[in-house]
Amino acid sequence: MNKSRILATYLIETPYPLEVAAEVMAGEQSSGTFLQIPGETDELKEKHRAQIIRITQLEPVTEPSLPGSKGPKGQEISQYNRGEVVLSFPFHNVGASIPNLLATVAGNLYELEEFSGLKLIDVELPDEFTEVYQGPKFGINGTRKLVNVYDRPLIGTIIKPNIGLTPDQLREVVRDLALAGIDFIKDDEVNGNPPYFPLEERIKVVMEEIERAADQTGKKAMYAFNITDEIEHLHRNHDLVAEAGGTCVMVSVNSIGLAGVAYLRKHTSLPIHGHRNQWGMMSRAPLLGMEFPAWQKLCRLAGTDHLHVNGLNNKFFETNESVIQSAKSCLSPMFGGFEAMPVLSSKQWAGNAIPTYEHLGTTDVIHIAGGGIHGHPGGTVAGLKSMVQGWEAAIKGRKLDDYATSHPELKQAIETFSK
Repeated sequence: MNKSRILATYLIETPYPLEVAAEVMAGEQSSGTFLQIPGETDELKEKHRAQIIRITQLEPVTEPSLPGSKGPKGQEISQYNRGEVVLSFPFHNVGASIPNLLATVAGNLYELEEFSGLKLIDVELPDEFTEVYQGPKFGINGTRKLVNVYDRPLIGTIIKPNIGLTPDQLREVVRDLALAGIDFIKDDEVNGNPPYFPLEERIKVVMEEIERAADQTGKKAMYAFNITDEIEHLHRNHDLVAEAGGTCVMVSVNSIGLAGVAYLRKHTSLPIHGHRNQWGMMSRAPLLGMEFPAWQKLCRLAGTDHLHVNGLNNKFFETNESVIQSAKSCLSPMFGGFEAMPVLSSKQWAGNAIPTYEHLGTTDVIHIAGGGIHGHPGGTVAGLKSMVQGWEAAIKGRKLDDYATSHPELKQAIETFSK
């Protein structure tokens, strides 16, 4: 019998005792159902039933976090118990399959009436998964090699406006950025393959400008083309980018699914930039969905080389503590490697460099500033310089204001964005 196990950690809330709720979870997601049936023999349970590894009691609450839960019949519910539960599933129940793994660790659990809250916090996977999934093909080192930047973060931006630019307008934006010497440019997630300006035409326009700028400056910007589409089109979309000399493709992970990412990983000759749009739908409720440490492991296993983690002092709901935890989780080795490059974005400017570096202690990130570069009063070149200068100050241990006294682009950024 295969002794390999899959561990899944959950935060739960329930009107039942935690031990009872944990038993319900273990049975529902392995060999059991809501009542004992003849086929669930002791031998079958020994081989296939999930095991409860640990239950940690947390502070109870008096009101349910989610609607629809039901307690024991005839009992008045005065409190809802909260706890952390770790379950262990036999690998041979699932096999090396991310879709079937999700059906097991994040399946019908969320609908069970015994729970008024349930969130998948983390997963630990056995080495057998690496026999099918190869993880990031480029990761941090491969990305740095393509961009030829080693001593600081990759500084990037997003095409703005996000959508609606004509070919000539897009040319102008890309030309400006590429000639400025930017490391990384990306499409917005809403700009995929629109009828008004199809992906194939966008690739041609963008790469002509990037190659022309590279001839002049000696530096070739990495452009992450959004190739998100039906799975059957991913192969073709990727090849259009590669054949045009592009060096990165982007997909919306939750739109194409982890199986779609894994399919692309088997074919790709370019880094896969993983965008996490729709993530708030999966994570924003404190007692529902999934935490980033669990999700990012599956993304890395499937093959994403870069993964969005939000940014400090962002425009979204996420706390700085959560952003730092997310970035660190991408950098934590899996199976002895599989590191993905965290992508920091959302309301970013040069002033975010110092606190980001203080918390992470690494420059192995892609730092994306939209308005922080495009909106700099000195223009794109000055905006890019201010971002680099912000990181120079961080790496040298200098205070931002002090460093800005001899760096006018940074000083302008502080005057414009610190408010």
